[in-house]
Amino acid sequence: MSKRIGLYPGTFDPFTLGHADIMRRGAKLVDTLIVGVTTNPSKNPMFSPEERMDMAASEVARLGITNVEIVGFDALLMGFAERKGASLIVRGLRAVADFEYEFQMAGMNQQLNAGIETVFLMADISLQPIASKLVKEIALYGGDVARFVSPDVCRRMEARVNEIGRKGDL
Repeated sequence: MSKRIGLYPGTFDPFTLGHADIMRRGAKLVDTLIVGVTTNPSKNPMFSPEERMDMAASEVARLGITNVEIVGFDALLMGFAERKGASLIVRGLRAVADFEYEFQMAGMNQQLNAGIETVFLMADISLQPIASKLVKEIALYGGDVARFVSPDVCRRMEARVNEIGRKGDL
């Protein structure tokens, strides 16, 4: 019997509690879940791909998940999924706007490889408002992000903001 491999792709900039929730739940669906940390320069990343992979690995350890691998990639998602032997893509949904975008992406991915299914997991109700973009914005303006990220990620964000400087009239 072959192992069922899932892929949870994203930029994870930063890795939020919402990402951790979807990763934890997605790992229950497969034998191995690959967290694919990708590049996306249009998102103006706060952290390098290596730093984001390290954050993801820290979250795996914090949660004690044993069937997750962290892998960086800079390629077409379906090509990466095929190379890794993935049979499903795990995606998290927070709101209707997420669904519209993810629905379109799933349709395009199905056109590229109909053998790889996309599985949508609804974000935990308490985590639905969390978006990496907003967490970064809050941090850059000096706000407290501790309720949105793990303590390790919070420390990393504070250090990065101290490095690059805050925005606004604080």
